[in-house]
Amino acid sequence: MFTYGAAFVAPALRQFRERSQKNTNDHKIYALNGRKHVTSNDTPFCSALTPHPCEHCFPSHNAADLPSYRLAALDQDFILGDSMRGVRFMLEYEKVEEALREWGVLSTIVVFGSARVREAQPGRRGAWYDEARKFGRLASERGGALTRNGGKRMNVIATGGGPGIMEAANRGAHDVCAPSIGFNITLPREQVPNPYTTPELTFRFHYFAIRKMHLAMRASALVVFPGGFGTLDEMFEILTLRQTGKAPKVPIILFDRDYWQSAINLDVFAENGMIDSEDRDLFSYADSAEALWATLIDQGLSPAIAG
Repeated sequence: MFTYGAAFVAPALRQFRERSQKNTNDHKIYALNGRKHVTSNDTPFCSALTPHPCEHCFPSHNAADLPSYRLAALDQDFILGDSMRGVRFMLEYEKVEEALREWGVLSTIVVFGSARVREAQPGRRGAWYDEARKFGRLASERGGALTRNGGKRMNVIATGGGPGIMEAANRGAHDVCAPSIGFNITLPREQVPNPYTTPELTFRFHYFAIRKMHLAMRASALVVFPGGFGTLDEMFEILTLRQTGKAPKVPIILFDRDYWQSAINLDVFAENGMIDSEDRDLFSYADSAEALWATLIDQGLSPAIAG
């Protein structure tokens, strides 16, 4: 029986040794040539007794140098990837929210208008700049941005943080040493915040949606000076929220009746049934900084009590 067993096992043992030697030779050739594939005779798993030339057994890099080892919060490729867009939305929202809470900003008066207007321009443009600056000053003095009422600041001037009308409104607040907010946006052309926003309340956004949310969500009033596409976009965003009941009934005042009635004939919308007749009551007009403030008070703006 032993003789029979030896006769049967010996050829199998010899075959095993030959195969093992071939695998060892294959591994040596792999190591020398740096091949990155396994041969047809390699087994699909690694063994401590019979090593095989698979990449995960012979890493070409230190694990600590690979992206997989980076802390997720510090991995820019990961954070800026498509799958993390929702996280970036949240971060962009919360960063601004935290700063506004720290400053006690409870409500804002949002001022929209053209970035192309400059101080001392001839005609109506220069007048628009001057009135926006006056309004920023009046609203800051009378609205509660200068005083802290129960730890809160009321009716703080907020703009898109750019030049033109936005600069003028921030500048008016700056004239009376009141804080004001600049919600800047990253654009293809270089854009920097105007020098009159409060530095700690000057923010830069990547997403228009999150920027618009912060402009709208704590607004106690909206003042719209003459502007172009960007101003129209922001104005109609708020009007739509008001019309659909998604935003509280805050005053919306368009500055310079002649400009707006010549630029947009809203009566045509109502006459053709595109909006209800009462939708025209969602906004009103004013032609001076003092008239703006008076209209806001008439329509329910609550100025803070000084003290």
